[in-house]
Amino acid sequence: MKFIIGIGGVTNGGKTTLTKRLEKILPNCCVVHQDDFFKPQDQIEVGEDGFRQWDVITALDMEAMVNTVKGWIENPVKFARSHGVTLSPLVDGSDPEQQIHILLVEGFLLYNYQPLIEIFDKCYYVTIPYEECKRRRSTRTYTVPDPPGLFDGHVWPMYLKHRKEMEHNCRIIQYLDGMKSKEDIYNQVYEDIQNTLLNSL
Repeated sequence: MKFIIGIGGVTNGGKTTLTKRLEKILPNCCVVHQDDFFKPQDQIEVGEDGFRQWDVITALDMEAMVNTVKGWIENPVKFARSHGVTLSPLVDGSDPEQQIHILLVEGFLLYNYQPLIEIFDKCYYVTIPYEECKRRRSTRTYTVPDPPGLFDGHVWPMYLKHRKEMEHNCRIIQYLDGMKSKEDIYNQVYEDIQNTLLNSL
């Protein structure tokens, strides 16, 4: 059985932390990170706001991302092995087709691209308020440092725009309060995934 889970959310909301914890505990679990599909810096346009447009869907090679996910769908065992994921051993006489394989897809614009939305079995979205998001963002170090004014001039306005689009495009999102403790968020999601898997058997 194959199961694909989206873990989306606002920048610095806690998506990666949650994904890493789930990856360690879920059976036969692989991860695809949207951040791995950013285009090279010289292909990122400068917008009317004067900033490079990193926080828009065209900054990402979404076709390559969807193809990566499809590669997992076609053969999760081969995908796992090629990504160094240790698979649970098969019980003697058990049907390999009955083995659970999980793919976590993590990123900030997961639910704004229709070919990707159609693939998910479960969609989570971590939210935090403006002030907390700005505070967390200011403590992070990026490969390409944030120029002054980027958060208010580009990052937050793009988040609000894309969230509105996302809410229109994808109706099955479960929202997670990123202000809760990491433990509480993890427990909420893990329990929900376990219940969904049990109901699928």
